[in-house]
Amino acid sequence: MPMPSKDIGDAAQKAEQGIMQYAYAYGLNPVPPALTATLISAQHLRPFQTLPMLFAPVLLFSSYLNVNGYKKDAAGVTSAWSAAYVLLALRRKQQFTSKFGTRGLVRGATLGLCVANVVSGGLAYAFSKREDPK
Repeated sequence: MPMPSKDIGDAAQKAEQGIMQYAYAYGLNPVPPALTATLISAQHLRPFQTLPMLFAPVLLFSSYLNVNGYKKDAAGVTSAWSAAYVLLALRRKQQFTSKFGTRGLVRGATLGLCVANVVSGGLAYAFSKREDPK
């Protein structure tokens, strides 16, 4: 069990980090777009649906951009394409009984992750500075 910190400044600094900092850090992370692409593929690969499957390669490319140092651009791409997927997915109506099956839970997780990507990616895109990757 970790011992309480004697340095009050360090503990206060950690306590100051709020939800905006967590969302900002989440938006700069390369994992959420890759996870979103995985869930989208799991939903729409069988039976194959062309339009939703166009989102997965773009989100994977966004992760690639992020790993290569284009964090602000990757956050913007992730946010925009996740918002487009949410709009597309909310057009489909789902019966109440199918919301609690495996497909319904995967759909709900995908939409929740997309909403988190929209908020955090938009925040990261708006407030981060473009760095020159070298």
